Amino acid sequence: MTTIFSNLQAVQQRIARACAACGRDPATVRLLAVSKTFGPEAVGEAVAAGQRAFGENYVQEGVAKIEALREAGVGALEWHCIGPLQSNKTRLVAESFDWVQSIDRLRIAQRLDAQRPAHRPPLQVCIQVNVDGGPTKAGVAPEEALALARAVAALPRLCLRGVMAIPDPAPDPRAMRAVFERVAEVFANLRTALGAPATFDTLSMGMSDDLESAIAAGSTMVRVGSAIFGQRTYAADIPPANNAACR
Repeated sequence: MTTIFSNLQAVQQRIARACAACGRDPATVRLLAVSKTFGPEAVGEAVAAGQRAFGENYVQEGVAKIEALREAGVGALEWHCIGPLQSNKTRLVAESFDWVQSIDRLRIAQRLDAQRPAHRPPLQVCIQVNVDGGPTKAGVAPEEALALARAVAALPRLCLRGVMAIPDPAPDPRAMRAVFERVAEVFANLRTALGAPATFDTLSMGMSDDLESAIAAGSTMVRVGSAIFGQRTYAADIPPANNAACR
C-alpha cells in the first residue's frame, strides 16, 4: 500500500466523519485531488487508489500531465483548472480541461466559450467568489456574482455548475465555518435567482486544513492536495502565498 493510497483513505475517512457530524450523506461531497507540482507518477498512484478527479493550478503543467497520462493509457479522468486564468492561456484550458473553477471575469468566460472544441462536451465552470474582499485576491465580489453568473449561464459552450471560494484561514474551526457559511449563502442566493437549475449543484470550498468546517457549512466539493500527496516544493519565483488554492 503506497503513502498516497493511505492518505486518500485517511481523507475519505475525514470526509465521512465530517458528514456524520452534521447529518450529511458522504456521497454528497466530492473529493478533488489537487496534484499541482506532483508528476504523472503521483497522479497514477492516486488513480490506482480509485481517485478520478484532479485539480491543477498551472495551465501548462496541467496540460503536460493530462497528455502524459493519456499517452500512458490512463483514461476516464476528470481535470479541473482551479487557478487564476489569464487570457493567453484560455485556449489550452478550453481544449484540455473538463472544468474551470476560477471564473471571475466575463471576458475569460467568453474566451473559453469561443475556444471550446465543438467535439467536446460543454466546459463545466464555477464562479469564483471573494468573500474576504481582499483587493489582491482573485474572485468576484458577492454583490457582483449574480450578474456574472447570468452572463456565464448564457454562453452555449459552458455549463455553469456553481461557486468556488478560497477564503483566508480563520483562527479556529468555528470562525472558519462562519466564513464558509457566507460563501454558502452566496451559492444559495445565486441558485434561487437563477431559477434553481439542476446543473447548478457545486459548492467548491474546503482544503486539507479546513475541510471539516467547509463540509459543515455545506460544501459539495473539497479540494485537497497536501493531505494526499504531501508537502509541496515550490519554485523560487512562486511563493507559497500565491498557491493557497492547493492546500
